[in-house]
Amino acid sequence: MSPAMADGAPSSVSSLKEPVQERAGEEPVEERAGVDILTLGCRLNSYESEVMRGHAEAAGLKDAVIVNTCAVTSEAVRQARQAIRRARRERPTASIIVTGCAAQIDPASFAEMPEVTRVIGNAEKMKAETFAPLSLLGDTPRIQVNDIMSVRETAAHLVDGLDGRARAFVQVQTGCDHRCTFCIIPYGRGNSRSVPAGEVVDQVKRLVGTGHYEIVLTGVDLTSWGADLPNAPKLGNLVARILKLVPDLQQLRLSSIDAIEIDEPLFEQLCDEQRIAPHLHLSFQSGDDMILKRMKRRHSRSDAINLCHRLREARPEMAFGADLIAGFPTETDQMFENTLASVDECGIDYLHVFPYSPRPGTPAAKMPQVARDVVKARAARLREKGAERLSLRLDRHVGRTTLALVEKGGRARLPDFSPVRIDGALPEAGRPHLFQLVSRTATELVGKPA
Repeated sequence: MSPAMADGAPSSVSSLKEPVQERAGEEPVEERAGVDILTLGCRLNSYESEVMRGHAEAAGLKDAVIVNTCAVTSEAVRQARQAIRRARRERPTASIIVTGCAAQIDPASFAEMPEVTRVIGNAEKMKAETFAPLSLLGDTPRIQVNDIMSVRETAAHLVDGLDGRARAFVQVQTGCDHRCTFCIIPYGRGNSRSVPAGEVVDQVKRLVGTGHYEIVLTGVDLTSWGADLPNAPKLGNLVARILKLVPDLQQLRLSSIDAIEIDEPLFEQLCDEQRIAPHLHLSFQSGDDMILKRMKRRHSRSDAINLCHRLREARPEMAFGADLIAGFPTETDQMFENTLASVDECGIDYLHVFPYSPRPGTPAAKMPQVARDVVKARAARLREKGAERLSLRLDRHVGRTTLALVEKGGRARLPDFSPVRIDGALPEAGRPHLFQLVSRTATELVGKPA
């Protein structure tokens, strides 16, 4: 699966996985009467929040807070509840509308919170009619959540990019047909559903036409795109079609992908097409074969290593990110050492480390658990290794002059996703600019506009 995983792990998805929290509006909370959106979890949630923002504005919804929750970990659910309580303190008269994966999986528990006005499901949140004020705030059921497994289609939703961001995200797929033993997300997102290629291309054209330099393809299990469409096209076919039919697109980036599902056309595109950003976030989860089997992953340790070597051989500038779970049930010291060693063997530059904790409702929660102090210690060692690998990646760039996409807040990103802190006059956000990379800190490059 793709955007986010089990307790403590993002799934094959998802993508740039740090929790995201965004709010609409800059005015003091006590003076706001509009709609705030609080987004937790993966970038797909961020995209869907932007769709909801458009629906809410079009419907004339007023004085409301929409909380778009994440269920990838128990901690994510706790943070969602905390965000709801904080929203009520800050907006005492507002309606609090809760949606997202945590709300889809356990709507009753959120409806029981005295702060909550309505709970809506992941399918319902994408429908314009849901956001009519009478639908959300009138005499309607407190819970509006249908069976996500019964949903068979998904549609492209046109947005002009994510509010205040340098890049635009295009959702091409949602749901997941796989059942990794640690992952609860399929029960929040349903089975895999793909947006038809023509609709995706149309949306990319629109976003490029409104000035976006970089487009990111995202989904819950991105590499499963097309399996439910006529003739079952593959993601490589979609990527090739986008690049051919949208020649003005400057940079295409893929969010988190399942390495075992990279088809040959996609592999060739990644190696040969310079408009594809040289950066992949891979859903590995472990570097030990026995743990991978117990996770019900479909790749082996050697599959992961061979893929990374093949990609780097064809395109040396390629950078890799990966999700890794520390302390999965039954993980021995040697199994963990195998995972730790795989970071160097694969050449992973950006690590997302998740200390495992049992997620109720998943098979892994019933397996023999690793002691919590051991889990935390292993996660710390993986993070240390991640910091070491990031330093090596940053060192490669110091002294170079190169293009980076300027973001808000005095930051930029290189095509390989290396972060840059801008030292000097700030160029226009959302556009590429030449930077002289003069030094680095532990976590980012320092660049002067050239």
